Amino acid sequence: MKKTIFYLFIFLISFTVKANFILLPMDESTQQNHLKAYGITYWALENDYKASWLLNYRGGSFLLPDAPEIRKECQIRGVSFELLSEGQANQILEEISSPSQNMESVVLEKAPKIAVYTPKGKQPWDDAVTLVLTYAEIPFKAVYDEEVLSDQLLLYDWLHLHHEDFSGQYGKFFGAYRNAPWYIEQKKEAEALATKLGYSKVSESKLAVAKKIRDFVIGGGFMFAMCSATDSFDIALSAEGVDICEPMFDGDESEPNYQSKIDYSRTFAFKDFILERTPTVYEFSDIDMTTKRRIPMEKDYFTLMEYSAKWDPIPTMLCQNHTMLVKGFMGQTTSFDSDLVKSHVLVMGQNQYNSEARYIHGTKGKGMFTFFGGHDPEDYQHLVGDAPTVLDLHPNSPGYRLILNNVLFPAAKKKKQKT
Repeated sequence: MKKTIFYLFIFLISFTVKANFILLPMDESTQQNHLKAYGITYWALENDYKASWLLNYRGGSFLLPDAPEIRKECQIRGVSFELLSEGQANQILEEISSPSQNMESVVLEKAPKIAVYTPKGKQPWDDAVTLVLTYAEIPFKAVYDEEVLSDQLLLYDWLHLHHEDFSGQYGKFFGAYRNAPWYIEQKKEAEALATKLGYSKVSESKLAVAKKIRDFVIGGGFMFAMCSATDSFDIALSAEGVDICEPMFDGDESEPNYQSKIDYSRTFAFKDFILERTPTVYEFSDIDMTTKRRIPMEKDYFTLMEYSAKWDPIPTMLCQNHTMLVKGFMGQTTSFDSDLVKSHVLVMGQNQYNSEARYIHGTKGKGMFTFFGGHDPEDYQHLVGDAPTVLDLHPNSPGYRLILNNVLFPAAKKKKQKT
C-alpha cells in the first residue's frame, strides 16, 4: 500500500513540477504515437502557442511551451512528452546551433489552412492523406472542381490531390472495371459535373482544374500529391490543347500523332515521357515504374536523402523521420523513373536497388510541390474495394510521417536562403 501511494505521489509530482517547455520526442524508442504528435503541434499552433521544429534532433522533435492544456491534449491523444526547464531547453538549442551538428531549430508560426481535393461521393478506394489527417486530428476542408474553378484555393495554404486522374481518362480503369457499377456511375457523375461547369468533355474540365492548381502553386501555395494525381497532373498540363483521350473516354478519336505535340515545358516535375496509348492498359505513361520494377516485397524499401539542416532546411523538414529506410508500397503510380524527373527537382527518397524516385520535391513560381509515389504507406498493394488502413495499428509509420511533414511544413517561418 505504501509503495502504491509513493508511486502515485511521484506520478502527480511529474505533472505539477515547474517546467517551461514540453518536448515531443520523435525518435524511434521514445515516442509512442508519432502521427498524433503532429496533431498536437498543429493544435498548439491553432491555439496561438509558439512551437519549434528541432530538425534532426531525436527524429525531428517538437518543442512547445509548457501549458496545462498541451499536457492534457498529449495525455488524451496518447502522445509521449517530456517536461523541460528553461535551462534544459537552452542546452538543447545550444547543441542544435553548434556548427558541428547537422541540426537546426525552425520556428513554426501558424497552423496552415488545409484543403483536400477529393470528390463528394464515396470512392472504391481510400486516400492515405485524408486517413492520416483524420487520425492526427488535423482539420481540413474537402474541395473539388467547383470550389477550385471558383478560386476558393485562395483560402488555403496547402492542398492535397486525392487519388485523381487529371487527363480525363477515368483513371485508366476501363480495361478491368468498365462494367463495374461504381465505374459507370463515376463516369456519369464526372460528365454531368463537366457539363454543369460549362465544358463539353471531362478532359477539358480537369485541365481547367489543373491549371487553377498550377496557378495556386505559382502564387505561393503548397501542393502535395500521391499515386496517380502526380503523373496525371503533369500529363494534363503537358497536353493542353491536344486530344489524348480515346473514344471510350470522350466520345471521339484522339488526335493523330499526339505524342509529338506534348509540351514538357508546362510540367512541374517530369520530362520526355511517352504516353500509354492503349486504353485497356492500366497506365498513363512510362513515368511510372510499376510494371518495370522487379523488386520482391521483402526487399522493397527506399532510402531518404540526408541534407544539411542549416543550409537546406526545406528538404530536411520534409525528410524528418525516426528511420532513413522506409518500406515501399505500390499504387497505380508506384514510383517515378529517375531519368524522367527534371534536373531541378529534388529526389528525396530513392529505391536502393534500381534508383527509382519515390519522393520528390520542387518549386514552381513562389510555391512548392511534393510528389509521393504509391497509394498507402502501410498497405503494400492496396486494391480497389479493400478496407481502409487502421492507423491505430501503425501509430509510428515512417511513410505516413512523410505525409505529415508536408502538412506541417507551410507553418515554418520564412527566412532568407543562405548564399
